[in-house]
Amino acid sequence: MSVLIKVKVQNIGRFLSKMIMPNISAFIAWGLISGLFFHSGWIPNKDLEKIAGPMVAYLFPILIANKGGQLISGKRGAIVGSIAIIGAAVNTTSPMLLGAMIIGPLGGWIIRWFDKIIKNNIASSFEMLINNFSSGIIGILLSIVSFFVIGPIIEQFSNILEYSVNIIIKNNFLPLISIFIEPAKIFFLNNAINHGIFSSLGMQEVDKFNKSIFFLIESNPGPGIGVLMALFCLKNQSKDIKSSLRNASIIQLLGGIHEVYFPYVLLNPKLIIALILGSMANISVLTIFNGGLVSAASPGSIISIFAMTPKGLYIVNTFSVAISFLVSFIMSFIILKIFSTNYQENDIKILIQREKTTSELNDGSKLIDDNYLDSRKKINKIIVACDAGMGSSAIGAGILKKILNGLNINIVVSNAAIDSISNDTDLVITHKNLTDRARIQHPKLQHLSLNNFLDYNFYKMLGKYLVKNNIDDTKIFHSDKIENKKEDIKINNLFYFTKKNVFLNKKARNKEEAIRFIGEQLVKQGYVKQDYISAMLERENMMSTWLGESIALPHGTIKAKDSILKTGAIFCQFPQGVRFGDDPGDIAFLVIGIAARNNEHVMIVSNITNALDDKLVIKNLSNTRNVNDVLKLFSQNIPR
Repeated sequence: MSVLIKVKVQNIGRFLSKMIMPNISAFIAWGLISGLFFHSGWIPNKDLEKIAGPMVAYLFPILIANKGGQLISGKRGAIVGSIAIIGAAVNTTSPMLLGAMIIGPLGGWIIRWFDKIIKNNIASSFEMLINNFSSGIIGILLSIVSFFVIGPIIEQFSNILEYSVNIIIKNNFLPLISIFIEPAKIFFLNNAINHGIFSSLGMQEVDKFNKSIFFLIESNPGPGIGVLMALFCLKNQSKDIKSSLRNASIIQLLGGIHEVYFPYVLLNPKLIIALILGSMANISVLTIFNGGLVSAASPGSIISIFAMTPKGLYIVNTFSVAISFLVSFIMSFIILKIFSTNYQENDIKILIQREKTTSELNDGSKLIDDNYLDSRKKINKIIVACDAGMGSSAIGAGILKKILNGLNINIVVSNAAIDSISNDTDLVITHKNLTDRARIQHPKLQHLSLNNFLDYNFYKMLGKYLVKNNIDDTKIFHSDKIENKKEDIKINNLFYFTKKNVFLNKKARNKEEAIRFIGEQLVKQGYVKQDYISAMLERENMMSTWLGESIALPHGTIKAKDSILKTGAIFCQFPQGVRFGDDPGDIAFLVIGIAARNNEHVMIVSNITNALDDKLVIKNLSNTRNVNDVLKLFSQNIPR
């Protein structure tokens, strides 16, 4: 899968998930009401059972549409989305969860478009009147459209989808979806699958059968724990790795954080086979014995699963989790034994790298030398971020808090979704598979990557770095600010793109060749000394400068700052692409080499990323043969 497709899929899935996740408590409340007061529940009560109906018919669609509109256009989008979904909800018999995921964002997009049109055309003192009436009128018009058009179409689509799913279940093909689900989960699409797809299908089933198998497919912790325990049972494992595996198993079983086993599977991708077979076993048991849950189990822990299990299905659901664990455990153990040589080599490499990293980072200095952190910037707030901002990042933030408290370091540490990182953050920590996305969305912040959110060594090394470097030296920072102000006065005349900085239709066999070409141009144009090219290659070997979205920003190490004569950049277009990232699909079509003195690179990188924040612009620049297209874009974003 190419990086562009992967990012697009992640973005769509993440958007769907963001509409459901904030409202998951409402789903849990509905599940508890169903489990307790329905005729098949623990305390049947016909009067209290009536609470559940309006929640499915109206509350859930309004909540989802409200969040969908808010994601697009803030509070006004939320209001319009909430009004618009009512039309579809009252004119259909199916739960309008899928409809809310469409109508809510649609309302947000329309009100945002309307606001752009009238932004500079409202007479003074009429802003409140126009804003309030416009939201109400647009909301009513969309509600009418959803009543007559969108709602019925979505209901027909839902019926077709339900019919198709029933055919799949009747013909025993449902276990085959594991082939797609388990690999997708490994690439951090688990929340998108569970809340963006299965929640909608599950609610339709629950509305008719008071339970659904779809709530116990992605959320089942059995396959992941099977992989972790198979690794734990291998001989010659170090105490640190065994401890990490044991902790990860407990966290997944009781905490429901599935992301903890992803790094181990990415280390040995053959284990995906075991996950698929374990998931197939789970779905087969649920299908044969009519298992399922009354609502979404979030997080996917055994506690949540038991809480959402209807009366009479505890044995079936428990058996499905257990059998998926056994199948995954056995298959993982067999795979690890068959390919034991390869795994041991990988395992040894990890241990060597960990020991090497520990020795090199015993004072935290390597974090600076590798161009990861700027020691001159005091860190007051750290965010540990993941896709949803709930599970794995919460674990990482908790570990880091504990370590920093033990070192008496007073720094704010919290977790968040990548999309929700605030601008006052000083340092962002993400899994290496998510760092590129975090950098693209927050280019002005400092970023660190880790391989595993349970990597205690990483957090300890960061703590040592902070003890040594995070000194509140007012004089140093004050003098820096004075110098920065002087530099800001000069920076307007510091650098700007001209035709000599732009190279189109170039070819390179690999990223080393591309970097050398760009480095040579920096040398020829007087920006850097010759040895800066070696520093660019050294920096690339430390960590890829691949940003995602077809863009790479190669530059030198901090040690090479003395080789920079003046701030400059080279824009290079490679229409055939050059692989810059670790994955085969990490292809860069636009490579921008940077040489910046002091902290000037922050402004240069920031303006470049701002200029390239439109996918259509990136596509056009990747194919243009006109240098002026490049100059026109950057003349509006690079200071001169």
